[in-house]
Amino acid sequence: MTTPAVESPRSPHQSTQGEAPRRRRRTGRWILLSLAVLVAAGAGTTYWLYSGLNGNIQGVDIDKAIGDDRPEKLPTSGQNILILGSDSRAGDNAALNTGKVAGARSDTALVMHIPEGRTEAVAISIPRDTLVTRPECAKSDGTTVASAKRVMFNSIYGQVGPACVVKTVEQMSGIRMDHYMEIDFAGFKGLVDAIGGVTVTVDKDIHDKSSGLDLTAGTHRLDGTQSLQFVRTRHGIGDGSDLGRISLQQQFMLDLLSEIKQQDLLGSPTKTYKIADKLTAALTTDAELASLTKLAELGRSLNGVNPSSMETIMLPVRYDKIDPNRVVAAEPQATELWKALRDDSAIPESAKKSPATGG
Repeated sequence: MTTPAVESPRSPHQSTQGEAPRRRRRTGRWILLSLAVLVAAGAGTTYWLYSGLNGNIQGVDIDKAIGDDRPEKLPTSGQNILILGSDSRAGDNAALNTGKVAGARSDTALVMHIPEGRTEAVAISIPRDTLVTRPECAKSDGTTVASAKRVMFNSIYGQVGPACVVKTVEQMSGIRMDHYMEIDFAGFKGLVDAIGGVTVTVDKDIHDKSSGLDLTAGTHRLDGTQSLQFVRTRHGIGDGSDLGRISLQQQFMLDLLSEIKQQDLLGSPTKTYKIADKLTAALTTDAELASLTKLAELGRSLNGVNPSSMETIMLPVRYDKIDPNRVVAAEPQATELWKALRDDSAIPESAKKSPATGG
């Protein structure tokens, strides 16, 4: 698989229509492959090996935190999974020179819809700077946070917690999230070291004093610490905006996928276990899914999904009239999109168009 060059970040008002097909399936492929690794690791392991992997997975009791104030489940066997990419386990961030940065961040949010039949999937990407109405939520310490309007979607995770992110997505979409999965970027440090590094290619020098990353243009083999620096780099690429960091994260996920594909997982149970150990350590799920058995069951149920046919659609948005640096859901396109998922039906082309990007 050819490694793509790093893309220059765009201005918020620049069209992305021509770039969508090339990027659209990367995250979905990585998610499905991760589940496949867990299935391979779970097959034939002894009890103590299973217990070790099982104990790695952190669980969040979404049902308890939200209560009964939730949409009904799909009337079919289809499922919806909210997937967040975060750097919540801050201990591994010591590899970065970001001592002044505190708290957890959630930079990636996907609603993955798996229709009845389990032969295809679609992922709805929610832009991090979308202004939403945050519902009243309970924090992990039992205190209640009041509802608030015009809250940036990305801020909810750090302010209230993952259950409130789930509740926000359910209320804005009218769709029940059957499961929650959180992938910790910092946790990839150990995973990368377990597979022996990840090869990346950059078309320009990257010198970022904040992350500590120092790369010349060309191809490099990154270890775990360098990979963590790579996905957190922002100031050393383009105009220093978050768009540059997102492009690096997308590239890294694709390159990581390529590396895992090259591993002889079935021929090396020891290596498979080592990789699965690091992967599960970077994973947080809802309480129902927080076991290797349940994750393996989910992975097996997705065996019929062809990653090459997975589509990622950005939630249709338009620029906010008050703050042009923020976006809001575009109507009626957003409503049409969520309705198609609720009905487990085909998404109309009109619902795939976003006024803010021109596509």
